[in-house]
Amino acid sequence: MRVAYRIACGNSRCMAKPLLILDQYFRLVDELFRPTAYARLSRLTDIVGGDDKPMPRDEIEAHLAEAEFLVAARPTLSAGEIERASKLRATIEVSGAFNPGLDYEACFERGIEVLSSMPGFRFAVAEMAAGMMIAGARGLVTEHEAFREGNENWVADMPGRDFSLYRQTIGFVGYGMIARECHRLIAAFNPVVRAYDPWLEASGADVADVELGPLETVLHTSNVLVIAASPTDQNRGLITDAHIRMLPDGALVALISRAHLVDFPALMAEANSGRIKVATDVYPEEPVAVDDPLRGYPNVILSPHRAAAVPGGRHPIGDMIVADIEAILDGRPERQLKRADPETVRNMVNAYGNAS
Repeated sequence: MRVAYRIACGNSRCMAKPLLILDQYFRLVDELFRPTAYARLSRLTDIVGGDDKPMPRDEIEAHLAEAEFLVAARPTLSAGEIERASKLRATIEVSGAFNPGLDYEACFERGIEVLSSMPGFRFAVAEMAAGMMIAGARGLVTEHEAFREGNENWVADMPGRDFSLYRQTIGFVGYGMIARECHRLIAAFNPVVRAYDPWLEASGADVADVELGPLETVLHTSNVLVIAASPTDQNRGLITDAHIRMLPDGALVALISRAHLVDFPALMAEANSGRIKVATDVYPEEPVAVDDPLRGYPNVILSPHRAAAVPGGRHPIGDMIVADIEAILDGRPERQLKRADPETVRNMVNAYGNAS
């Protein structure tokens, strides 16, 4: 176990640095933190834990009374433990979701910040979404498979199957951090971008270069549909079989958030029929059974939940953790990680606890 008890000294005055419990496993330390970020975190705090294996629960409990920060894959604290953690200022999850196991109400009552690493995934996931869009629109995977069988289409336009993303109408279901980063990446194609995001629309936020509208309008008019909304209790099965049939013939659907949001069997059936194309990184049950028929469906690009899985792809999480801890210690209000909203976190916890 890494334990770094140090004294911060300056101006002839010394004080103990705040204690940080680092229980990040199943994530690895090097997966989250580039060396410079971890060194900076070590200068800011005394780190207890930080091994690439589960931290024993009794070790966590032994340090709770002195800990000011808890960084964990899935922070787990009862109301009683939160009461004993009298110095705790923030919990930070690094799995990418507000998960069950933390007494959120007790944290809110105590004024403990509850932060999520969700924003740190947006760069790698948006990059994967952009890659899916290009590969799906241009038939790259289809021609790759045909090439192996000797059935490739040399110098062929393939009308009705392939299309260019230039000036294409692209729709997003959910226009949060991942969708915005994806939009930034594809902006060079000069697309018309529409989005369905009732939370954003209700907030009255002014979103540049995006037409916010009803789900049905986005579906009817999008040649590419990117499903990027975070799952909540309210959006389970949001996109129904009837909605899927609203998509234009030949449309491409990129599913990069959770299968929770869509009637997945209906989506796959529509792709198997040849009417639309689908690229998906997520599934109702993971891993997918080796004999699942969808493995052989045409018009489908399959990715095994790897949108954020790339060397260095999760380093932005570590950068954000360090920046936010520094801001908390300095008394500054800005945060790069996502704060838990008492009005919505319960729905997100329930949804992530059951969603694929």
